[in-house]
Amino acid sequence: MAYPLEGLKVLDFSRVLAGPFAGRMLCDLGADVVKIEPPEGDVTRFWGRNIAKIPGYFSQQNAGKRNICIDLRAAGAIDLVNELVAEADIVIENYRPDVMPRLGIGYEQLKQINPKIVMLSISGFGSDGPESRRATYAPVIHAEAGLMYRSKQRSDLPHHDLPLSIADTNASLHGLVGLLSAIIMRERTGQGQHIDIAMLDATIATDDQMHYDLEDSHDTAGLGNEIAEMSFGPVLLSTDFRIFFKLLTTKLGLIDPSKDGMSLKEKITSRRAAVADFLATLDTRDKLDQVMKTLNIAWGEIRDPATLEEQITVKARGSITQIDDRQGGTRPITQSPYRFSNADSGVRGPASHRGEHNNQVIKDWLGREDTQPLHENGVLIFDPDWVHH
Repeated sequence: MAYPLEGLKVLDFSRVLAGPFAGRMLCDLGADVVKIEPPEGDVTRFWGRNIAKIPGYFSQQNAGKRNICIDLRAAGAIDLVNELVAEADIVIENYRPDVMPRLGIGYEQLKQINPKIVMLSISGFGSDGPESRRATYAPVIHAEAGLMYRSKQRSDLPHHDLPLSIADTNASLHGLVGLLSAIIMRERTGQGQHIDIAMLDATIATDDQMHYDLEDSHDTAGLGNEIAEMSFGPVLLSTDFRIFFKLLTTKLGLIDPSKDGMSLKEKITSRRAAVADFLATLDTRDKLDQVMKTLNIAWGEIRDPATLEEQITVKARGSITQIDDRQGGTRPITQSPYRFSNADSGVRGPASHRGEHNNQVIKDWLGREDTQPLHENGVLIFDPDWVHH
């Protein structure tokens, strides 16, 4: 079998998450993704467990990519970038919209060099809006898009951020769809494309609860899922309590403890107490599972993510896999979610040190054997703590 995107060449100028995640997925699908890292390094090189001088966060988002380090301010650096762009299919960047044009490598400049280039630009508020140059990270979008407000509204907790950078990954995945659509369109037209993804747009578009807010119709939504504290640990029951109680009384013979004359609040309290007593009799996972199957209710353990490798489906499908830790062992990493009937996909190697593939990429892409002048002129840089010769 072959990888679906074999042969595609990608220059990944992005950093942190919104761009790098798209690059990681392209790499998992077979593209030759070259991360162009600045001399100061991607900030995620400071985050996560450091193994062989590669921290965990950087590893997760950049595994399998090759890495060259270019000082874009050095004389001759933009010339080198232009040479690479002439050979590339895709460019990814997530700077503020004015940065790449100011450096001389915006889309309008790059398409003069390679009319077939497809460029993905991810920013917080898009390239042409009134807030286009506003500094943005995922939590800012979580706030502006209403996610933090809704989370407080539904939990009665103080305002709090989400425990993952969903605004980044939404933008990244929508960017990935845009990139692959543009590549398909290029087959028909011979022309490239610039894709402008705003994290705000992507978050709003992916928010399945948004219509309740826009139409002021939260009262028409189903009740929230049920959380039950079982003897073997907390679980989520994916059901409306009213439906759950009806099923328990009609299918399993639970007695309704409410009495005539009770207020609605008293009825709800008594019924919830009866359900809690019933659930307390289900003292094993298997007993709960059997009841949920009888009632046709989906449920899940509220699992500590540190134990995720023990989850039976995660283990069976290899959703968490092991890669070379570059010091004689392995380290865990999230696996590509794509499963094809007749093609390969998946993480293709460890993350790279800064500038590790300077020589190799210049040789493979440009056919140039001697990179010494580029190093001497400060165009190409490598991590002095890593011996790459």
